[in-house]
Amino acid sequence: MGHEEASAGLPANVVVFERGWLSSNNILFVGAEETALVDTGYATHADQTLALVESVLGERPLDRVLNTHLHSDHCGGNAALQQRYPSLRTDIPPGEAALVERWDVQGLSFLATGQSCPRFGFTGLLEPGTECLLGDSAWQVHGAPGHDPHSVILFDPASQTLISADALWENGFGIAFPELMGEPSFADIGATLDLIEKLAPRQVIPGHGGVFADVDRALETARKRLAGLERDPLKHARHALKVLMKFKLLELQAVSWGEWAGWLLGTPYFERIRARFFADESLDALTNDLLSELVAAGAAQSDAFGVRNA
Repeated sequence: MGHEEASAGLPANVVVFERGWLSSNNILFVGAEETALVDTGYATHADQTLALVESVLGERPLDRVLNTHLHSDHCGGNAALQQRYPSLRTDIPPGEAALVERWDVQGLSFLATGQSCPRFGFTGLLEPGTECLLGDSAWQVHGAPGHDPHSVILFDPASQTLISADALWENGFGIAFPELMGEPSFADIGATLDLIEKLAPRQVIPGHGGVFADVDRALETARKRLAGLERDPLKHARHALKVLMKFKLLELQAVSWGEWAGWLLGTPYFERIRARFFADESLDALTNDLLSELVAAGAAQSDAFGVRNA
């Protein structure tokens, strides 16, 4: 993991910290009047997030944090940044503001996905249909449901740069989490892809992966992937469970069989998805099968002692 200085096409006062797949990319804006960071990575990488921000800002404080959505890999560093910078303002999409205000662990996604996120507060809302000043430019806030019903994306018309979060990657998009819980969202993903095409960005800063400029190809890839998932929802459900398992292995690196079993049983999404899509299989049989697929793909290793990331 490192950071990529503003490259051709990106505004000069934008720095992209390209992270791995445990932490989302962070986008740092160094404006004349204000500094801001879009998305803050995963909780276990909070020290690295602080170091990356300080490597650019030096003694200058971070003034503002904005979260595109409230999945743990996008807001897990909020608490550490708020502690480091006491005057920090934090803006979140409005959809889950009440849940954050009372820190409703049942309503927020962290407990359900078996992931970590220290409690944080917020001072403002990223309302779709408004603009926010980032790095001295007016960025448009657009609603981007699908991967998460409350997600937003940010677009700068001047440089034609899009911060797409998990709505569009160079080779796909994020899991359709609402779909897994019985709330149709494949159509929302398609509508968000149509919105991105209409915005016609010259370059995209995705939530994961490198900055890319071949937006037409990315949209074509995403639409083909979406069509495949719509044809085979069970494939999407199996993929989602494997992503959650891989995410945990990225976090822990190695885990005993007892701890692994405890995590699977204690992560509500596994049983909810099993009951909805794989009712004729036990949770133990299903997760063992999925782990075998991860091992066969070279994404995990297992032995008598437990499971390891690969």
